[in-house]
Amino acid sequence: MSVTTWFVYIVKAKDNSYYTGVTTNLNKRVEKHNNKQGAKSLLGKIPVKLVYQENVKNKSAALKRESEIKSWPRSKKIELVTAQ
Repeated sequence: MSVTTWFVYIVKAKDNSYYTGVTTNLNKRVEKHNNKQGAKSLLGKIPVKLVYQENVKNKSAALKRESEIKSWPRSKKIELVTAQ
């Protein structure tokens, strides 16, 4: 049985906004964002740069962590990104 690694990630867009998401393939996901195949909220804000990643144990944990981070104010996200 294959074990899939899940990641919670944050990308920084060209307008300095942050986008948080989940994936099993960070490189491919960032590439998709930059090729306008990712989140609609990032359209017009590319290129994006990966600024944070966190391994999580499964999809459920990834989605919970993503939701938690998305609920934070910008200042707390900046703290997370810069603490790395």
